[in-house]
Amino acid sequence: MSENSAELLHGPLHQWHVDHGAKMAEFGGWLMPLQYDGVVAEHTAVRTAVGLFDVSHLGKAEIRGPGAAEFANRCLSNDLHRIGPGSAQYTLALTNEGTVTDDLIAYLRAEDDVFLIPNAANNAAVVAALEAANQAEDGRLSITNLHRDFGVFALQGPRSAAVMAALGLPEPAAYMSFVDATLTIGGAAVDLTVCRTGYTGEHGYEIVPRWGDAPAVWDALAAEVAKAQGLIAGLGARDTLRTEMGYALHGHELSTGISPVEAGIGWAVGWRKDAFWGREALLAQKAAGAPRKSVGLLAIDRGVPRADVHVLDAAGAVVGRTTSGTFSPTLGNGVALALVDPAVQLGDTLALDIRGRRLGVTVVKPPFVQVNVKN
Repeated sequence: MSENSAELLHGPLHQWHVDHGAKMAEFGGWLMPLQYDGVVAEHTAVRTAVGLFDVSHLGKAEIRGPGAAEFANRCLSNDLHRIGPGSAQYTLALTNEGTVTDDLIAYLRAEDDVFLIPNAANNAAVVAALEAANQAEDGRLSITNLHRDFGVFALQGPRSAAVMAALGLPEPAAYMSFVDATLTIGGAAVDLTVCRTGYTGEHGYEIVPRWGDAPAVWDALAAEVAKAQGLIAGLGARDTLRTEMGYALHGHELSTGISPVEAGIGWAVGWRKDAFWGREALLAQKAAGAPRKSVGLLAIDRGVPRADVHVLDAAGAVVGRTTSGTFSPTLGNGVALALVDPAVQLGDTLALDIRGRRLGVTVVKPPFVQVNVKN
């Protein structure tokens, strides 16, 4: 826990987490639950049953007004023309240099209404960049920071659909589609949004209630998760789950020092669009070839990989640096993500310099774990 925890922001369920014995930690300026029953138990529950995460620290913002979707499409990397109203899209806010200010989810509600979920620490920066772009045009759109207007819960795992059905919540039509729904709690109707997405690789949902409704919605979800032999899960398990899938995390695989080409997420860029922030720089890097590439590393020695350590070749020369590293509860083995020299190939045997000790690893293509979900 941060020494300055009193200065950290609290989500709508802060007291619930404290009362239920959560180990709390700082995430993007917010004090959030790291674990309850332990990272391994919570991780395993998501892979085998169901887990419920409070991720209300995530940002929220809105673009409204005539042409809101077209405006968002001129700013953000992905192509909103690929989806229609009622669908969500993973996209990026880039710098002029083509590196990543933030990765976020854009909910296309209508051509005049786009709801955004950035990362917690970057919400204000994304809103400020959008507002600056709006003012540079005609300033007619409304760009609103809604960070503390909504909670966000992630329900993940093979039994997540059963939990939703037990609560009478609708199933969105497809992966990355969303619906507005009503949950009846104690005779009162509570409005929320349900999106078929998540950050674990498992079948799952992200549920977005109003901030003031969040505790009641959480209690209803938690009760059904318990009936399904699932667990409340903290952000520690969320990190091990996403690392097993090879999913990028801002501040690790993505940053203002890393481009989407280097990170291997060029699929989140609308390359044929006429405009998005950082377009010219990114096109130039793509044409010239990125100086680094992202790979997965599977430990072949006993030990746990760590983030931000050197990757060495057989001769001991530095060929990269890890961006994430952890123990995979599913595999019972160490895994890592790294940015390495383009000459590194799948199947190469390398080593990590862990405080002067070499940990052998093999270069692989993520995901490290195969799940029975077609997203």
